[in-house]
Amino acid sequence: MAQGREREEGPSSAGGANLSVRWVQGFPKQNVHFVNDKTICYSSGNYVIFINIETKKKTVLQCINGIVGVMATNIPYEVVAFSDRRLKPLIYIYNFPGLTRRTKLKGNVLLDYTLLSFSYCGTYLATYSSLPEFELALWNWESNVILCKKSQPGVDVSQMSFNPMNWHQLCLSSPSTVTVWTIERSNQEHYFKAKSVKLPLEDGSFFDETSVIFPTSMPKDPIYGPVLPLSALAGLVNEEAETFRPKDDLYPMLHPTVHCWTPTSDLYVGCEEGHLLMINGDTLKVTVLNKMEEEESIDRRNLISPVTMVYQKEGVFASGIDGFIYSFIIKDLNYKIEDFLEIEEPVEHLMFSPSYKMLLIQTDKGSVYIYTFGEEPNLDKVLDACDGKFQAVDFITPGTKHFMTLTHSGEVCVWWMEECACASRIYLNNPTTTLACSPSSLSAAVGTVDGSVHFLDVHDVESPKAIHKAFLSESSISHLTYDQRGLYLLVGTSAGNIFVMNARPSSLFQILGFTEVGKDILQISTVSLLEKERVKVLVLYPHPEAGRSRLETFTLPRTLPEVPTTFADERGRLRDEFIHKNLYEMEHTLSSAVLEFQSNRIYGFCDQVPYICSYLLPKKEHSGVYVLKPFQKVQSKHYGPGTLHLSSHGLWVITIAKCGILCVRDVFTLETFARCRSHSHQGHGIQSMRISMDGQSILVNGKDDGTLVCLKWKRFGGNSAADILEYFQQLSNYLSSTMEEENDYLSTIVPIDVEHDSEHANKSSIDSSQEELYVADNVKEIPWIQQKMQEAIKKEVKLFSQKRKEIKTRIRALAKTILDMMEENEQVDDIAKLDQYEFGLDLEELERLHDENEEEVAKMRKDVEMHNLAKSYLAEIIKEECWNSMVVKGRALKCFHIPYVVENFPMKERTAEEQEELKRVLQQKKTEAECLKLRKEIVEVQSAAALVKKHHEEDDDEEEEEENKPVKDTNLPNYLLGSLSTDFGADISLLSSQLELHSREEKVNQIILLKDIIHKVKTVFNQEFDAAYKQKESEVARVKERNIRIKEIIRDLDLDETVWEPEFDDCEKPERTFVVASDEIKAHKHIKPWQKAKAELTATREMERWLQTRSTDTRRRALMDMMGGVLEVKKEDILKMAIPQPAFMAKPDAVWTEEERKQFKDYEKKVKELNEERDKYRKSLETELKKLQNSIQESTQNFDDHLKKLFEKRVKAEMVVNQEELKISNLVFSLLLDEELSYRETFLNNYLTRKQEEKSQASEAIRKAREELDMCKEHYDNLLAEDKVLDRSFKKEFSEIPSHQVDILYKLFKRRPRIHKQKPHSDTASIVPFGERPGSAKLNKEHLAQLMKAMDELDNITNMPEGLDPLVWDHFCITRRAKVENEQKVKQKAAGLVEMAAFLRRRVEDDERVQQDIERVFHELVLLQDEKVRFQLDLMVQILLKQGQVELENFQLILEYSDAILINKNIIEDLNSVIRTQGQKKVASMMESKDVHKGIFQIEWEHKKMEMEMEDLNQKAWDIQMLFFSRDRQKYLNEPHYETLIAIQIGIMEQTIDVLDKTHKKNVDNCKRLLKKLEKFSNQKDIANHALCCSLREELVAVSERQGICNAMGSKLTCEKIAKERYENMIQQQKLANISKQQAAQISILQAEVERLRMKTFPALVQM
Repeated sequence: MAQGREREEGPSSAGGANLSVRWVQGFPKQNVHFVNDKTICYSSGNYVIFINIETKKKTVLQCINGIVGVMATNIPYEVVAFSDRRLKPLIYIYNFPGLTRRTKLKGNVLLDYTLLSFSYCGTYLATYSSLPEFELALWNWESNVILCKKSQPGVDVSQMSFNPMNWHQLCLSSPSTVTVWTIERSNQEHYFKAKSVKLPLEDGSFFDETSVIFPTSMPKDPIYGPVLPLSALAGLVNEEAETFRPKDDLYPMLHPTVHCWTPTSDLYVGCEEGHLLMINGDTLKVTVLNKMEEEESIDRRNLISPVTMVYQKEGVFASGIDGFIYSFIIKDLNYKIEDFLEIEEPVEHLMFSPSYKMLLIQTDKGSVYIYTFGEEPNLDKVLDACDGKFQAVDFITPGTKHFMTLTHSGEVCVWWMEECACASRIYLNNPTTTLACSPSSLSAAVGTVDGSVHFLDVHDVESPKAIHKAFLSESSISHLTYDQRGLYLLVGTSAGNIFVMNARPSSLFQILGFTEVGKDILQISTVSLLEKERVKVLVLYPHPEAGRSRLETFTLPRTLPEVPTTFADERGRLRDEFIHKNLYEMEHTLSSAVLEFQSNRIYGFCDQVPYICSYLLPKKEHSGVYVLKPFQKVQSKHYGPGTLHLSSHGLWVITIAKCGILCVRDVFTLETFARCRSHSHQGHGIQSMRISMDGQSILVNGKDDGTLVCLKWKRFGGNSAADILEYFQQLSNYLSSTMEEENDYLSTIVPIDVEHDSEHANKSSIDSSQEELYVADNVKEIPWIQQKMQEAIKKEVKLFSQKRKEIKTRIRALAKTILDMMEENEQVDDIAKLDQYEFGLDLEELERLHDENEEEVAKMRKDVEMHNLAKSYLAEIIKEECWNSMVVKGRALKCFHIPYVVENFPMKERTAEEQEELKRVLQQKKTEAECLKLRKEIVEVQSAAALVKKHHEEDDDEEEEEENKPVKDTNLPNYLLGSLSTDFGADISLLSSQLELHSREEKVNQIILLKDIIHKVKTVFNQEFDAAYKQKESEVARVKERNIRIKEIIRDLDLDETVWEPEFDDCEKPERTFVVASDEIKAHKHIKPWQKAKAELTATREMERWLQTRSTDTRRRALMDMMGGVLEVKKEDILKMAIPQPAFMAKPDAVWTEEERKQFKDYEKKVKELNEERDKYRKSLETELKKLQNSIQESTQNFDDHLKKLFEKRVKAEMVVNQEELKISNLVFSLLLDEELSYRETFLNNYLTRKQEEKSQASEAIRKAREELDMCKEHYDNLLAEDKVLDRSFKKEFSEIPSHQVDILYKLFKRRPRIHKQKPHSDTASIVPFGERPGSAKLNKEHLAQLMKAMDELDNITNMPEGLDPLVWDHFCITRRAKVENEQKVKQKAAGLVEMAAFLRRRVEDDERVQQDIERVFHELVLLQDEKVRFQLDLMVQILLKQGQVELENFQLILEYSDAILINKNIIEDLNSVIRTQGQKKVASMMESKDVHKGIFQIEWEHKKMEMEMEDLNQKAWDIQMLFFSRDRQKYLNEPHYETLIAIQIGIMEQTIDVLDKTHKKNVDNCKRLLKKLEKFSNQKDIANHALCCSLREELVAVSERQGICNAMGSKLTCEKIAKERYENMIQQQKLANISKQQAAQISILQAEVERLRMKTFPALVQM
């Protein structure tokens, strides 16, 4: 729809007045082209600009449908072609200099054209499009038809050019490829043929690539089968297999940047790496030219990457990004670089003029130079580009002669209005934002990004100068607006401040104050009428919180510059009550708003909807926010956000928008009376607009297209013109005296240095409110708003100095008190000591620090929880995979005394699919065995029955032997089985022999059975392992039980011996790993205070309970005191018993009594008996200890022996498992190779199919070409016959005249005029490298026209022979002209015939090449079939060999031992032991190195981890610092009537909701009505669909029948044919074998019958 509207809208609209383009100023972003020798052209925005090189005069051509895309020129025809940028773009071709449209080309491109190129001869145009087609098309632009096209998806092309000497060749280059396209023509048909250039590597060398489809140098592996191409290994069978290459085979190639053709149809290609390539145009052979280095190279620059390149006679001109143009002088295969020309800027494009007398040089900025060759070379600057696109424009008062432009870099240009010629430039060397010219003086203001305003004196337009700089604030300047009379300059900043400055230079642009509004100011509008004493200002800015726009108005009286201190406070802020500041709010968002000159109405451009609204301002004063409602609403007919501007007399409203259309409207009705499309939405429309005071000129600046357009009026008159001209005259008269005074003052101001702003303002001429804006170089420059703030602070400090002293005294006292408290805090106990931060008096800071700490702790806790969660999740995954999923858990078993460790086989549970697959294979094997058994029984039983029918017992014996035969067949020797699985009781009867595994199904079944054998072997061993494990558990329990008694004996004997306690290790009980013991936790457990208190209370209660029970247990205490806690003496206590000595033994023997001596003898007797008992008991204990220790040693030793045997069995089981897995690996490899062979065969068949299709296409092309050639030959023969007939019938036609006249006429009849060819000038022929180019259709037409013109001269009556009748002469002239025309037709037809014959020859060559490819594919298929058959028959068999008997190298079996030597086996064993020892040392060294590397990697990983943690912590600290305090909270704290404001907003929202409810109900009713209509329509469609379904079934039946017929008639693959033939041969052989067996049986029966009958006939000879 948008495109349609654009096409309908012209450059101007209805009404008496129209707008037209006066001139366009823009600079090239694409290549500049020559149209002829004197004119160049380039595109800018919506326009194509033509510049005459000699006169510098510009001509403009506008693209109606938006921005100009790519363009090209055709110099012979003097036409220019360009595309537009829209959906389904068009190509327009215009004549020059008439600028009339020649034709319009419409193709199938969806989005955009990227390249256009005309052929040097002929009416051919090549186009290339981008996404999604990537289509190359060849047009005959004169007849508006596409001759041929070709798509190459995903290929971006950067340059495209025709061969100047041969239009049949076209070169397309991109950063990675160079492709030469050949255009072949046969009669009227055209075809594209592409050939890619094989580029060298980055270092300039060439890489020999092997063929991917038919690799010739593939090695043959005798062991692992045939070696196939990589595409077969990757499983590719379609077209991608033809170009597939792995990453290892891809090497970086050269990257072409630019190319150019030579007169010999070769190509020069410049590369990014600095190489220069020469490509032969016919063979496409690439040659890397050698660079000749000079011996003494002074200041030589390396040309790394040529950006542009053109051909010259001695070589090429090239340029890079260094601003130099180099001359490459090429001789043979070498070239030398010389500096040709130096340009100030990087060169982007070079182009020769058609006569090669001038060289066009285009820079990256857009400037254009013309270098003229000759005796005195000249460099002329045709176009001087600005530094970037225009940021702002404005008229210099009064706007009739000059205007100014501004770029973002700070370049200010003054232009002549008439021809848009640059008068002068000045550089501010600072990023700038906006520009405004003063109406009251010849001065201008420029706003910068850093918050400064530069004032320029433009009194002399040829030498503008900077006269003043005002540094207002640190926020960038976004708006500069003068009022209509030039009294004030309003400066808006991005921070929402509006500064009011005196606009007159005589006041040195005094700053009067500022006022605050919302941020992101959209527009500032002023009303300053001649008869008024005040200036009304309107400011528009967004209110994002409410989703609306706000307006603020204030008034500036004319007396403000006289008393600025009255209107502003000490900080420079204008008082709201003096400037009458009012705040308004819209119900929706606006993108622009202006104030009417009557100051009672506002015009706004809606942002979300395409409307322009007017709002009436309230007449009464109001406070707070006043909501304005639309008074008038008109459709804008724009799309996108727009801007409103008022004319100087206030009666026109000018609207611009993103769509690029400018409309001039009446201020009262808002109706459009003039409009113009100056820009397009593709360039994001119009950025800014300025209208002159007299309204005659309008400047329109594009947003992104970099184009400045000046519009003028056509047929402009009547009241509209009279009104604005009258107001312009009044305003000029009003401002004339002021301008004279201010301009005189401007001439006296000393200009400042823009680069070094160190000039100070004149302090004596400035009031105290106008502070200096410039300080010394060594002092930092302070903005005016901060200076006013500092001044106010100084005054406040001086005013409240006494109060400040009192406060400081109190603070010192308070600080002393706090210091005393801190000293006292240092002396108290740690438990009562306060932290340092608790003495801070800043409660908010304390709370903030506390919150920060809490947040940090919460974050750390969350991070730790997430880390622990991740570890737990990983642990669960590992546990599930390695433990829970195991039916048999992996564990080990250690010996008691020897270092043997036996591990079991961890086993997972078989899945249901595996069990089902195993069951199927077992059933299949059993079925096959039974089937084989029955077949043998049938054959052998039949033969036995035929021979001996009566012996049933013998038949039974034979049946038993037959049953035993299959078992004997399966009992193969171990060396042929390839494993020792039978030692573990594995059933191998179902296994197929390794010599019989030919088919894929047999191999798959064998793999399943081998996996089952591995499972059984592991299961058998695991059962023995479990038994051994239980045995060890019982042994450990038995040892622990005996150790109890051993400990008692050792304790009784007081022996210093340790008891051996056997324990299970972690590897024997791996489930311990999942249990964390308390001693494994090194960190102290965190106990909460309440848990600690509870534990202490529990311990206290337990102690009290124990003490209470001890105090009441008197019986136990008495027993302990009297008898040692036992009631009888045990036998174990004998060793502890001691007989007490009598008391008298303390006296001497001499004083003993008889009774005492008798008691002493009894005492000695008891001691002797006790000692004997002790010795006897000690010996019994020692005997028992040895017996227990020996039994433990014996039982553990027996277990170790058993485990040793189990270890050997474990080794053997692992050997069996490895053997079976090796067989599985070999089978898997054979299956993989079989798949690769199948992929290769499928690819070759697909490739053959494609080649056969190409063959059929080539044959069809040959047939078609021959038919056309035959027709053309026939036509040529007819023309030739007609020519001969005309020659022969000449004398017959003139037989009536005398013979001598006939002879004269015949000589004249044979005479042909000579056409003088225009020889090129000698100087031009010496300059132009391409010379005379081949003729084109245009040249042929010109030649025929010259011939006919010369024939007119020959037909003149003056050339008639004397005495000839004029009527005869006229007839003769007609006959001769017909003969000449026929001869020209014969020549043209002969040329076409030669071209068609060449086309046919090329098609025949293509057909032969395709036929060779087909034959090669057939040959490759035959070889592949042989390889496949050989692979299927040549099986890999695993054989067991005895070790240590015969050693062979590389398993090469030797059949002859004539040169063998018999040596001792010990020598080999010793050598093997040495090798084994050295290998162990090497393995130990490698393990040590591996551990070191592993430690290094671990340290590096920890270092990286710590760095990442540091970055995370820094980022968290930054996030904490950047905590956002929203505006809602600020508003809640600052707004005094916040609740009232919220209530107003709620009321507005309730009203809005009511309106939305009503609208919703209406929409629901409409939807219901629409739904009923749609239901009726749906029913109709259902009926139609039912009818279509019925017909579709019939069509599907017909299609399926035809598809079945096609499938039945289709050809089969070669492999299927061979397989079918082999299968039929096998079936036939089997049938013949069965027939022979049946015939043998019948013959035996017949022989027996014959014998019986013979015996019958013999007579019985009985002895008498």
